[in-house]
Amino acid sequence: MFAAAIFLPLLGAIVAGFFGRWIGDRGAQIVTCAGLLISMLLGWYILYLVGFRGETRTVELFTWISSGTFEVAWALRFDTLTAVMVFVVTTVSAMVHVYSVGYMSHDHSIPRFMAYLSIFTFFMLMLVTADNFVQMFFGWEGVGVASYLLIGFWFDRQSANAAAMKAFIVNRVGDFGFALGIMAIFYLFGTVQFDAVFQAAPQMAGRNFEFLGMQVDALTTACILLFIGAMGKSAQLGLHTWLPDAMEGPTPVSALIHAATMVTAGVFMLCRLSPVFEYAPTALAIVTLVGATTAIFAATVGLTQFDIKRVIAYSTCSQLGYMFFAIGVSAYQAAIFHLMTHAFFKALLFLGAGSVIHAMSDEQDMRRMGGIWRLIPTTYTLMWIGSLALAGLPFFAGFYSKDIILEAAFGAHSGVGQYAFWLGILAALLTAFYSWRLLFLTFHGKPRANEKVMAHVHESPPVMIVPLVVLALGALFSGWLAYEAFVGHDQKAFWGASIFVASHHDPLEAAHHVPGWVKLLPIFVAVAGIALAWIAYIARPDLPRLAAEALRPVHRFFFNKWYFDELYDRIFVRPSFYLGRGLWKTGDGALIDGVGPDGVAAATQAMSIRASRLQTGYVYHYAFAMLIGVVVLVSWYLYVRI
Repeated sequence: MFAAAIFLPLLGAIVAGFFGRWIGDRGAQIVTCAGLLISMLLGWYILYLVGFRGETRTVELFTWISSGTFEVAWALRFDTLTAVMVFVVTTVSAMVHVYSVGYMSHDHSIPRFMAYLSIFTFFMLMLVTADNFVQMFFGWEGVGVASYLLIGFWFDRQSANAAAMKAFIVNRVGDFGFALGIMAIFYLFGTVQFDAVFQAAPQMAGRNFEFLGMQVDALTTACILLFIGAMGKSAQLGLHTWLPDAMEGPTPVSALIHAATMVTAGVFMLCRLSPVFEYAPTALAIVTLVGATTAIFAATVGLTQFDIKRVIAYSTCSQLGYMFFAIGVSAYQAAIFHLMTHAFFKALLFLGAGSVIHAMSDEQDMRRMGGIWRLIPTTYTLMWIGSLALAGLPFFAGFYSKDIILEAAFGAHSGVGQYAFWLGILAALLTAFYSWRLLFLTFHGKPRANEKVMAHVHESPPVMIVPLVVLALGALFSGWLAYEAFVGHDQKAFWGASIFVASHHDPLEAAHHVPGWVKLLPIFVAVAGIALAWIAYIARPDLPRLAAEALRPVHRFFFNKWYFDELYDRIFVRPSFYLGRGLWKTGDGALIDGVGPDGVAAATQAMSIRASRLQTGYVYHYAFAMLIGVVVLVSWYLYVRI
C-alpha cells in the first residue's frame, strides 16, 4: 500500500507517455487520473495510520548505491511529516489531473501533458518520502526537470521557452548550494542517512571547519548552504525571479507547481532537517530575515500586477515567506500547517483563475474583464472562498495557520521575530487588499471585454468545477479540523519524532500566550485591506489611477518587481553574454579556428593559388623550368662529390 501510493503516478506517466498514441487522449486521461485518485485515497489512509495512530515505518526497496563503505538504500520513510506531505501532494495533484481533463480538452498533446503531470507528482513523492540526502536530491532534481517540461509545455511559444529556461537555470543556482550542503553534511558526519545525521547533530554544535579559506561554524555553514537550495525551489527573495514567469505554463501547471508541490519542497526540506537547524541559530535567524522580507516584497509587487495568474503567483511567494519565517523562529509545525491549508486555498485560486480564463476566451489581463460575476456564479463563489482563506478571515483555513505563525513570531521575543511579526502584519494588510482588488477587477464593475468575448462567457464544465469544490472544502474546514493536531494541545503526540524542537525553544507554547491584541491585529488588518480595496475599486474607481500618479516612483518600483530582473540582467546576463560572445568571436573564431582548421585551410588555399600561377600553358615556360631543375640537380651532384 505504501509503495503503491508513491509509484502509481509513475506507472500512469509511463503508460500515458509511451503508449499515448495507442490509447488515445481519453485513455491517457483515464490512466493518469485513476492512478492519482487511488494514490490520493491511499495518502489519506496513510495519514490516518501514521499521523493519528502512530504507525511510522520505513519501506526499504533495495540498495541503491554501494561503493566501499558508502552505501545508500532506496527506502520510503513514512513518519507524520511525510504522511502530511503525501496527503497534500496526492490530493492537490489528483484534483489538478481531473481539472485538466476539461481545461486541456482542446490541446493537441493531451497524453504528453498528463504524463508530465504524473511524473512531476512521482518525483515530488520521492522527495518527501526520502530516507537520506541522496534520495532527496534525486527527487529534488526530478521535480526541477519535470517543472521545466511543464512550464515549457507550449514550446511553440517563445515566452514559454524562455520561462522554462529561466526556471531551470535559477533553480540550478539554488541546487548548487543544496549539493554543497549535502557534501558538507557528508564531510561532517560521514553519512547521508537522516537518522544518523540527526543523532550526531548535537555533538557537532559549535565545531568549526575550513570553508573558502576561513574557519567557520560547521553546522551554520552547512545549514545556510542547504537553505540556499530551499530558496531556489521555494522562490525566496533573490532566487524568486523564475516564479512569475512560470505562469507561461498551462493553468493546471501553475496550480500544481505553485500551490502545494514544488514551491513547498524547500519548506519541507527545512522541517525535515529541524534536528540539524535547531543547533544552528544563526542559520535560523537568516531564514527568518529572508522569509519575512520575501513576504513583504511579494505583497508589494502583487498590488500592481494585472495578469490574474501573476497576482496569485506573487501571493504564493508571499505566503512561502510566512512559512519560512515560521521555521526561522522554530515553529516548524506552524509552517507545515500553513503549507497544508495554503495548498487547498491557493490551488483553488489558481484553478478558479483558470476557470475565469476559460470563460473569458483565454484572456488573463484583469483590465479586460469585469462584470461577469452573474455569468459564472459558481466560479465567483469559489474564488471568494479561496480569497477569504488567503486573507485569513476568521474560521477559514488561512485564519488558523497564518495567525499561529504571526503569534509564534511575536512570542519568540527576539529581534528577528519582531521583524518578521510586523512585516507579516503589513503583508497581511496588502494580501487582503490585492486579493479583493483581483475579485473586484475580475468580476465587478462594467464589462471591459469586447462584445464577442462577453457573448461567450460561460461557466466551466463539471469536470472542472468538482475539483474546485473539493479544494474549497479544504479551504473551509482544513484549518479548523487540523488545528489541535498540528499546533494545538495534541501537536506533540501527532508529530512525534518527525519534527524536533530544542528544549530552549517553545514557540507554539509562547504563541498561545501572546497578548490579545496580537491575536486580533491580523483580523483587523485583513478587514481593513478588504475595505480599502472596496473603496478603491468599487466606491471610487478613480483612486488607483490618482494614487499611482501621486506615488509614481513607488508605483513604478513595485510594478517593475523591485527591478530584480533588470539588476540580474545587468550583473549576470549581459556580462555573461559579452563574455560568451567574446569567447566565440575572439577565442573560438579568431584563435582556435583561425590558427587551427580555418588557418590550415587558408594557408593551403594560398599555396595552391601560388602554385597554380606556375601553370601558364606555354611550352617555353615549362622548358625553362626543366632547365632550372637540371641545373639544380647537377649543382647538387657536384657539391656532394667535392
